Order: sequence, then C-alpha cells, then structure tokens
Amino acid sequence: MVQAKKTALYLIVVFVLYTIITSPERAADLVLVGFEGVSSAARGVGDFMSELVK
Repeated sequence: MVQAKKTALYLIVVFVLYTIITSPERAADLVLVGFEGVSSAARGVGDFMSELVK
C-alpha cells in the first residue's frame, strides 16, 4: 500500500512538471481555477459560520 502511494505521488509530480514545461499558459489557467475554487469554498465556509453566529 505504501509503495502504491509513493508511485501515485511520483506520477502526479511528473504530470504536473510535464504540464508546466510543455504548456505554461494552460498550467497557469489551471492554477487560477484551483485558487478560485479554494477561495469560493473558504467564502462559503465563512458565510456558513456567519449565519450560525446570527
């Protein structure tokens, strides 16, 4: 099981590096989408907590 996790992590790192090297514009777009998703999720949690306090 540990070996499978190491292999999966290695493959993900290789894929990310390949994507960044071959298409930096697309990689930047993907990072932007990821940050927007995290930001939206954090905003949703904040709104939820605010409503709980009210």
